[in-house]
Amino acid sequence: MDKVYASAAEALNGVVADGQTIAVGGFGLCGIPEALIAALRDTRVQNLTCISNNAGVDGFGLGQLLNTRQIKKMIASYVGENKEFERQYLAGELELEFTPQGTLAEKLRAGGAGIPAFFTRTGVGTLVADGKEVREFDGEQYVMERSLVPDVSLVKAYKADRSGNLIFRKTARNFNPNVAMAGKVTIVEVEEVVDTGTFDPDDVHLPGIYVHRIVINAQPEKRIEQRTVRNAKGA
Repeated sequence: MDKVYASAAEALNGVVADGQTIAVGGFGLCGIPEALIAALRDTRVQNLTCISNNAGVDGFGLGQLLNTRQIKKMIASYVGENKEFERQYLAGELELEFTPQGTLAEKLRAGGAGIPAFFTRTGVGTLVADGKEVREFDGEQYVMERSLVPDVSLVKAYKADRSGNLIFRKTARNFNPNVAMAGKVTIVEVEEVVDTGTFDPDDVHLPGIYVHRIVINAQPEKRIEQRTVRNAKGA
């Protein structure tokens, strides 16, 4: 089955809608589906709940959707690189559900595995536990966390075959496999597509059963959030 679409816009067509929960892979700006985020912005869908480790930066990544006011709520673990996020949140224009990073990863993994909830010690006795069930196991307190099953997942991978089997590149793997597994519909942006059967099965990081649509972005920008350069020795 060939899952490749001609463009990011075509891959989103008929899938995204107002009021959906959308999960987006990446860590900072590393491994984000740049073309799919831009195409999502151009759909003008509104009132989105976005699940992502963070919210991009001003004007790039998910920051684009904040600029256009398409996001009503973020479920994230870090939001410190985005002044527009800060402004909207402090003004009461944006909802935020802070989630510890490991808990966020497990909520997505559990959603993809069909596990509705799990218990963790992370967040016990803090604001994270407010309104959630807390139970004792073996003398320790644990907070119950519900899993996440987004309506749509947007994912970045390095390569795919036409059946959707994926290979990720180094640290750009980050949240992407868990995001891909969790989505009811998963759309993947890749730099290269090869014929089905090309990959050695042992090289596949995520099987195509989790992938519904693929789009090629052969030359993503791969912007770096913060670059610190030291002077060359003796310069």
